[in-house]
Amino acid sequence: MSRFLLLLVLGCFQISAQAAIDAYSFDTDEQRDRYNALIDELRCPMCLNTNLAGSDAMIAQDLRREVHRLVVEGQSDEEILDFMYERYGDFILYEPRVTLRTVALWFGPLALLLLALLVGWRMTRGQQAAKELTEEERVKLDVMLSGASQKSSSQESASQESSK
Repeated sequence: MSRFLLLLVLGCFQISAQAAIDAYSFDTDEQRDRYNALIDELRCPMCLNTNLAGSDAMIAQDLRREVHRLVVEGQSDEEILDFMYERYGDFILYEPRVTLRTVALWFGPLALLLLALLVGWRMTRGQQAAKELTEEERVKLDVMLSGASQKSSSQESASQESSK
């Protein structure tokens, strides 16, 4: 009974090990090298930060098969990358293309930093050290302040008399 159980467990491991190996035939070694480079460069749409070569997901197996078909058909690397980009978008490429949609993502933080530096510079430039008043300016200021204090004190006494 234990031998049967051991053979059953070992058989399960053997099946899963065979399922993870992709054996594709190529006409030339150059095609094999291109295939390996492409599956290293393309990201698995299901896995986070795993390329097609390192993923065991079913979608990764399908994409490896698709890349193999396209390489054997003679399509260029750029055509294969364009095909994958059209089907899966920016996520499938480890180095996304600079498009109108990605410009804000790539250059937005730099623009915000420059804007913050500009605002900070403008704010600090406006805060210059206070100048000393000339004697003439002090006299004018004293007159204005004494006039304002006399008006406010006369208004206070008038309001106190009217409240009585």
